[in-house]
Amino acid sequence: MSGNEIREKYLKFMADNGHAVIPSAALVPENDPSTLFTGSGMQPLIPYLMGEKHPKGTRLTDSQKCFRANDIEEVGDNRHTTFFEMLGNWSLGDYFKKEQLRWFFTFLVDEVKLDPARIYVTVFAGDESLGIPKDDESVAIWQELFKERGIEAKAVHIGSEEEGYEIGMQGGRIFYYDAAKNWWSRSGKPANMPVGEIGGPDSEVFYDFGPEFATHPEFKDRQPHPNSDSGQFLEIGNSVFIEYIKQEDGAFAKLPQRNVDFGGGLERIAAAKTGDPDVFKVDLLWSVVAEIEKLSGKKYQEDTVAFRVVTDHIRGATFMIGDSVFPSNDQQGYFVRRLLRRAVRYADRIGIPAGKLSLLAEKVIHTYETHYTNLAKEKDKIMSAIAHEEEQFRKTLEKGIKEFEKVSAKGQISGEDAFVLFTTYGFPYELTEEMAKDKNLSIDRKEFEDKMKEHQDLSRAGAEQKFKGGLADHSEKVVQYHTATHLMLAGLRKFLGHEVHQAGSNITGERLRFDFTHQDKVPPEVLRQVEEFVNNAIKTGGKVKIDMMPKTVAESDATIEGSFWDRYPDEVKVYTITGNNGEVFSRELCGGPHVERLEDIKGTFKIVKEESSSAGVRRVKAVLE
Repeated sequence: MSGNEIREKYLKFMADNGHAVIPSAALVPENDPSTLFTGSGMQPLIPYLMGEKHPKGTRLTDSQKCFRANDIEEVGDNRHTTFFEMLGNWSLGDYFKKEQLRWFFTFLVDEVKLDPARIYVTVFAGDESLGIPKDDESVAIWQELFKERGIEAKAVHIGSEEEGYEIGMQGGRIFYYDAAKNWWSRSGKPANMPVGEIGGPDSEVFYDFGPEFATHPEFKDRQPHPNSDSGQFLEIGNSVFIEYIKQEDGAFAKLPQRNVDFGGGLERIAAAKTGDPDVFKVDLLWSVVAEIEKLSGKKYQEDTVAFRVVTDHIRGATFMIGDSVFPSNDQQGYFVRRLLRRAVRYADRIGIPAGKLSLLAEKVIHTYETHYTNLAKEKDKIMSAIAHEEEQFRKTLEKGIKEFEKVSAKGQISGEDAFVLFTTYGFPYELTEEMAKDKNLSIDRKEFEDKMKEHQDLSRAGAEQKFKGGLADHSEKVVQYHTATHLMLAGLRKFLGHEVHQAGSNITGERLRFDFTHQDKVPPEVLRQVEEFVNNAIKTGGKVKIDMMPKTVAESDATIEGSFWDRYPDEVKVYTITGNNGEVFSRELCGGPHVERLEDIKGTFKIVKEESSSAGVRRVKAVLE
């Protein structure tokens, strides 16, 4: 069963159970400056888990493309990848534990045909100090599900991961773990959650590949248990039951709307189907591995680390460029550049001829293009960008390696050496660090960072060139400012012309900051007109309406304003702001959230500053006072 087949089976299974299938969000999150990438399936759904109404209803499902930059250094073992897909389904105040656990178990056993005897599950052990009981409800559901398959499921207490190494499996099938393992909130453990934060217990599902796969050297003298890193067990899915909110006194109250947030690793479920925990043997990745074997003349087992790094990094870069994130030295683009430059290094290690990385990208595109149609559309752009980055890097790589050999011959590499390698020869710090490690040398990282900060400060020359986009959070005041920003853009387009488009934004609970395309300084009288337009709209007490539509339809509608089209999925949300008399103030593509009625915007809108941001881009700062 291919990875593509598993994805389609899952989406159909959830659709047959009343879920609306929604498209994957882009790898660059919209309206979330807290992170560079979409790193989990639930991340784009946070506003709806927090209470915003989703236009597709209360049951949703998708396969979300994800990227985790922190895992770059981990790639090389049999399970870590930077890019991955997360199968997801959500209940927004609809079903709960009974339905969720049955659906996922049924999908694994009846649809994917996994052996139920190899499935183990974990639940939350509770926290008496916080008044949160252990999750006996999930245990009872799991025991019934296993019993239907002829399996007696004994529940045992593990507690912490370390305790598990001491006491082992104890003949169990269901395991109670503490909050470090089986609790979810955006802030981690219950004790770490701020007032007003929501969270809840979760139930994880693990697949047992057998003791022959418990190869991790640290586990030779330790007892195996599901939620450990022995290599024998692999987590393939996690159902989070969001039912608590933290109160002022530190206690936890039940939420009036209980939500389910499920995430399952597509590659990991596919690995379970193959009976081998090596995710690189799954067909979604193996097509690239096979091409590397062909190009290099080597077999996968001869250098699994190099094969895995090249395979993962090319796949990650392909998807990133497909979402219009190109190699650069800034923000998300830095990670695309880092992926490709690491891929070049490891490609050389196994003898892939120069200039061939784009052929590997072609394999990625061919594997995924049926589901992710943008990859086929952007094929030439993707392959060209990868080929160009490889060519440019190779021009500096030879000189850089010579320089590295020269400085490393001293027996040590200073932070300044690493700085020169980066700024002069295009060596990312991480590449210098890896090459130094090969020679058993260390680098003064603090000196490097100090040099980089000094360099960046000089480059900026005291002027702020960029700022993070999106919303600082989804608090009530931030949401008010967000809707006011839409009205302000509509006013700017009304009085300056329709060549004005958004070029960036940053919104907090105290103010909005907004960049827009315009060549000249905006006259004070026009700013006053924009203020009046926004305040008059707010006074009408009109409403904000959300429509879901295909992106192609939205793009062809001249009445809809939109920027950064490439970052949006195939189906988009269009927010229309109208007055009580039916007058349309604003119609704009957006990821939300917004107020429902304009009267919910409290205060008088005032523009406090207008200035140049960069060539052809102006910036305004405004407040609700």
